[in-house]
Amino acid sequence: MARPTKKKDGKKDARNSNRGGMFRRRKFCRFTVEKIEWVDYKDVDLLKDFINENGKIIPARITGTKAIYQRQLSTAVKRARFLALLPYTDLH
Repeated sequence: MARPTKKKDGKKDARNSNRGGMFRRRKFCRFTVEKIEWVDYKDVDLLKDFINENGKIIPARITGTKAIYQRQLSTAVKRARFLALLPYTDLH
């Protein structure tokens, strides 16, 4: 790996300057907090929170969802799409 380079004036390169400074909020699993045991495809309001405006499922690294719930969520979204409860894309 390359070391962070220093400029002529002694300051570090801008590529590594964003590592510290801002506080980042810790992600948490919404299903664990609300004690939801199974993600249901009929709960469209819940599923819409995990879908972006294009209709894609938001990944777990962004939402903070645990792996077991992310798998259930993706299956529930796909079933809801098949039954026309959710759109496949934003064009519908």
